[in-house]
This record gives sequence, C-alpha cells and structure tokens, in this order.
Amino acid sequence: MMQLHICVHTTLFVDYSSAFNTIIPSLLTTKLEDLGLHTSLCDWISNFLTDRPQSVRVGNCVSPTHTLSTGAPQGCVLSPLLYSLYTYDCTATSSSTIIVKFADDTVVMHLISDNDERAYLEEIKHLENWCQENNLFLNISKTKELIMDCSKKQEQHYQPVRISGTTVERVYSFKYLGVHISQDLSWSRHTNSLAKKARQHLYHLRRLRDFRLPSKVLRNFYTCTIESILTENITVWFGNSTKQDRHVLKRVVRSAEHITRTELPDLQTIYDKRCQTKARRIVKDPTHPNNRLFSLLRSGNRFRSLKTKTERLKRSFFTQAIQALNQGN
Repeated sequence: MMQLHICVHTTLFVDYSSAFNTIIPSLLTTKLEDLGLHTSLCDWISNFLTDRPQSVRVGNCVSPTHTLSTGAPQGCVLSPLLYSLYTYDCTATSSSTIIVKFADDTVVMHLISDNDERAYLEEIKHLENWCQENNLFLNISKTKELIMDCSKKQEQHYQPVRISGTTVERVYSFKYLGVHISQDLSWSRHTNSLAKKARQHLYHLRRLRDFRLPSKVLRNFYTCTIESILTENITVWFGNSTKQDRHVLKRVVRSAEHITRTELPDLQTIYDKRCQTKARRIVKDPTHPNNRLFSLLRSGNRFRSLKTKTERLKRSFFTQAIQALNQGN
C-alpha cells in the first residue's frame, strides 16, 4: 500500500474567455457524430452555426444585418449544450486527477503524493495540447494555481506551472463560483466578504423601514437580498467556519432583526435544514458520485457514520449531513 507523505490538492483555474466563438462547425459536427447522434442533427447544427444573419433590436430600432461565419449568437439557448458537446472529451488521463468543467471555467485538481509532480505537470500539458488541437484559447492571465497542503511538515517547494512559456500565477486564495477558497482551507476571507456584501444592503432595508412598510415586506426583502447572500453555498463552508467567522455573520443578522423588529432565522438552523435537503437529494440519486457515502445500517433506519480522523473532516458537509439525516429519522 502506498503511503501518502503529503496530501496536496493543486487546482488550476482555466478561463476560456469567449473562446467558444472560435469553434469550427465541422469539428463540432465530428464530435457529435462520435457521440452517435443522427447525421441530420449534426448537419442542422452545422448549418445553424454557418453564415447566420444577425441584427440587434433596441425598442423599435433595428441595426443592419451582419453575417456571422463562426460561433453562436449571443444568448443562444443552444450555446451551453453545444459547448458541453464540444468539450466532452476533455478528460483526465490520470486516476489522481479530476477535471471539473462549469460554463467557461475549467478546474484541474490533482493529488500529489511522495512529492512527485510529474503526473500533475503532464496533466496540465495534456490540457494545453487539447485546447490547441480544438482551437480553444487558454487565458493565462486569468489562470491561477492554488496549492493546499494539509501536512504538518515544512512547506514544500513545487515547480512553477508554465503554459505556452508563461508562468502561471500561484495564489493564496481564489474566488471560484462565488466561494473564496484559501490555501489553508480556512473560511475567514469568505465569511468577511459575505458580511461586507450583506451589510451594504442593510441601508436599503433601513430606507424601507423609514417608509413604514409592513414587517412582512421588510422580512421578504431581507430573505431575498441579505439572507440569500449570507447563506450562499452554506453547506460548503459553514461547518468548518470558526466561532469568530460565525460571529461576524450573526452581527449582520442581529442588525437586520433590529431594523425589521422581527425574529429572523439563525444561520445554524438554515445550515442544518439545507444539509438535510441536499443529503436527501444525494440519497435519491444513485448516479451522484457521492451516493455511496450514504449507506444504511443493517437495521435500515440509520445511515452509517463516516470514520473521521481530523476535526476538519468531522465538521465537513458529508459527516454533518449523515448526522442530520439520522437525527431526522
């Protein structure tokens, strides 16, 4: 059995940045045929992407028509599907690597063991070659590398990542899909950012109160504009947030309660309910990659608890979700 001397999750954020407009219809058609889609559908999509007249309408004014030879119209409902089909074969070559694709952002996550970075660097080189072969442009200025080392040993020195001869910037923290991910897996920066953003809306809540609007309206405004900010992706970060982090967020809730003169839901209650809701969805979805973590005991009434060796894992979503489900039963 191989022993992991260090556990490092290295994340490479890649932004294609409008590269979809460079897609060649013939290449896309080839990929569709590889998926086994009907030839007539491939021809229709190819024709749709070729020589399309397009104009812009503002009110009753319409601009002159301009013919586009590549890409998809702005806001086209087919764009997400076409992009997913075009990038479906952008996959990892190593079992230690996971490639996550969301819209035009791609994340390469690799587990490095025994200080051996070769597979990680080869994976990035493979992604770079794949983009070149498929006429996609890697925006290196927006690409960041984030190293998370949870070992207690001294800081290791890792080789810099280079793409097309340019060194990728290595950062301590990066905002991805609305969440600030830090190198030490702490959530202080994220919670401070949420609190700052939420406090900006307290002014509008006070103005509504000054207009003597009913408490129900004030509460609805709080739920839609302030609570939605404080609870964004809460199942990801709240469990491992510190007491000080939660205090910062509670102060925002208390200020809102003072303004609305009503009692508002506390974040712990919201977190518990969302953990239960998300866990139930995973349990009902056998295709979910983490469905296997929710296994029932022989009695069939409770879920098997996960073995945890660290406080971070003990307070993570899956451990807390299983505990919430068992309490609900």
